[in-house]
Amino acid sequence: QVQLVESGGGLVQAGGSLRLSCAGSGRTFNNNAMGWFRQAPGKEREFVAAISRSGGTKFYADSVKGRFTISRDNAKNTMSLQMNNLKPEDTAVYYCAARNDGVAVTTRDYNYWGQGTQVTVSS
Repeated sequence: QVQLVESGGGLVQAGGSLRLSCAGSGRTFNNNAMGWFRQAPGKEREFVAAISRSGGTKFYADSVKGRFTISRDNAKNTMSLQMNNLKPEDTAVYYCAARNDGVAVTTRDYNYWGQGTQVTVSS
């Protein structure tokens, strides 16, 4: 089992920045590929970014490429999402996720989920 807890969400103006963190516990953190997903009201949960177990491979949704950066620190059992130049359309609940295999970009591939953290971007 892997337990995940997100933090760092909040309210920010368009063009601002936020840094989300995900703390993992349970089975060895560096055995898991990790990802960030988000869900806006009335919409399906969507992929944001993913990172391989070593951190050497990263994927981003087109909508956040160039603005968001995913990273991880296996020694500290943490993963982060640096979000710059935020837009109102980035408003959503952001979820941290882990899976028992290599990096993936779809929700159904992930085994473990955090409770989510709200990000609100005002125009």
